[in-house]
Amino acid sequence: MGMEKRWKMRESDPAVVDALRTNLNIHPAVCTMLVERGISGFDEAKTFFRPTLDMLHDPFLMKDMQKAVERIDAARKNHERVLIYGDYDVDGTTAVGCMHRFLAHVFPTDKLDFYIPHRYREGYGVSKQGIDYAASEGFTLMIALDCGIKSVELIGYAKSLGIDFIVCDHHLPGSSLPPAVAILNPKQSDCNYPYKELCGCGVGLKLVMALTQYWDFPTSHYLELLDLAATAVAADIVPITGENRVIAYFGLEKANTNPSLALKVIMDVSGVSGKILIHHLVFMVAPRVNAAGRMDDARKVIELFTAADESTAKAIALQLQADNTERKEADQSITQEALDLIRQTEPDQPRRSTVVYQPHWHKGVVGIVASRLIDHYYRPTIVLTKSGDLVAGSARSIPGFNIHDGLEQCSDLLLGFGGHYFAAGMTMNPDNVEAFARRFNEIVTATVPEDAFIPELLLDAEVRLRDLTMKFYDILTQMEPFGPENPQPVFVARGLRDLGHSKVVKDLHLRLVAQQNGHPMQGIGFNMAEKIMIVRSGFPFDVAFHLDVNEWLGKKTLQMRILDLKPSTHSH
Repeated sequence: MGMEKRWKMRESDPAVVDALRTNLNIHPAVCTMLVERGISGFDEAKTFFRPTLDMLHDPFLMKDMQKAVERIDAARKNHERVLIYGDYDVDGTTAVGCMHRFLAHVFPTDKLDFYIPHRYREGYGVSKQGIDYAASEGFTLMIALDCGIKSVELIGYAKSLGIDFIVCDHHLPGSSLPPAVAILNPKQSDCNYPYKELCGCGVGLKLVMALTQYWDFPTSHYLELLDLAATAVAADIVPITGENRVIAYFGLEKANTNPSLALKVIMDVSGVSGKILIHHLVFMVAPRVNAAGRMDDARKVIELFTAADESTAKAIALQLQADNTERKEADQSITQEALDLIRQTEPDQPRRSTVVYQPHWHKGVVGIVASRLIDHYYRPTIVLTKSGDLVAGSARSIPGFNIHDGLEQCSDLLLGFGGHYFAAGMTMNPDNVEAFARRFNEIVTATVPEDAFIPELLLDAEVRLRDLTMKFYDILTQMEPFGPENPQPVFVARGLRDLGHSKVVKDLHLRLVAQQNGHPMQGIGFNMAEKIMIVRSGFPFDVAFHLDVNEWLGKKTLQMRILDLKPSTHSH
């Protein structure tokens, strides 16, 4: 996209950077990046670069853990039927998959089952339908994963039917809590668990760890689940810090040495080869796991996670692949229709928000479409479609606008809404769509500062091309896995000059070869064809980039993966 970006250096205290540099004896740019990530001493750096499994906290530090473990143990002793209940997205399904694989060691097949609510018929979270199913089938214990913290009435209803609940959740608790036997959620104000940022599957994993200790099982019972848990950490956009970093680090190690069957077949059908990095989990595995619930039914994902033989697993993975292909086609065609709609309806005066509505759009992809529209029009975006007699939709935002608060100011026009800062969902009556679009635009216009509509590119460090060696790159790769609060480093190199070999590839991409003080380097900028003018101008330019390795005929060379490129503002 040829979108203007604001460049901004991340903040770090030069004195702290200097002290760390003396301490660690590594390149100042790396020290700067560590300090930006909250690492200021040798020990913190060591735990960051070399995580160990004993950094996983004692699960019994979590409020109600003892209660949860004793209730599950009682169910085992009394031959009760246990129903594992989870949401239809990656975090929920991986959590259910992990819990089911673990409890299958102790509960016979006829005593253990799972339930995933249908995305459209039941919606998010604990459903009445799920509880009625449990009651009719004689389940007396339900374990809710990645949901349940807000299901006060429904868990009360289950209790009246003689069904106990254990809630494992990571969403913010409301003012009243559900009447569950145990609530595992580090975000409860009175929970002293040291790490607050676990995802739903992470909370489930802590319960598995606690049971492993309690029943005196080998640690392999939870270690074998780490690659699924890492997939949840990657997909759920939680910070890759503390315990999440440990789960992601060892989960990826497992994915590369001895992946669980489910992960292996998904990688196979999506054509991933070579080393698996966190971005493969985010961009290859997660969409295929999610696609089932979006296009069809997420139950088959659990069947994949619990499959015992490769041919069964492969068959389900191929179904997920087909669902994902269908999802891609839907989101591409809807994005195109939405872009056309914006161009037709938007007058000369551009709006500060996007609200688009077509009754025939597929409900499963409106959130993805909203994200794609932000790539074209960088502003808070809502995509609406028909859902039964109502209109339902998904919202995505930009830094500078809390979409959940924004919807709160429109709540009189809505039937329901939920979400957080950057993403939300809502339903409304069809008659209110136009009034809602107007009000929403007014709120955004009134609350978002002007410069927030220009995307900000955060730069980690300024570097000289001559410092970018393989040794430097090797240190960078040890900062993996990347993600929120540990983003892949963005460097800036200033005063580069074209070496005359730069070109546009496929009318879209920019390939350049530039030098800085006699040090050459190649770069690739995806969808940056129009920047060739700056490169060929004969004047020096500055480049913001990720450092990448390019392999060609077995030879590895470093290259810049260009994120933005501007004429140099100051002379060198």
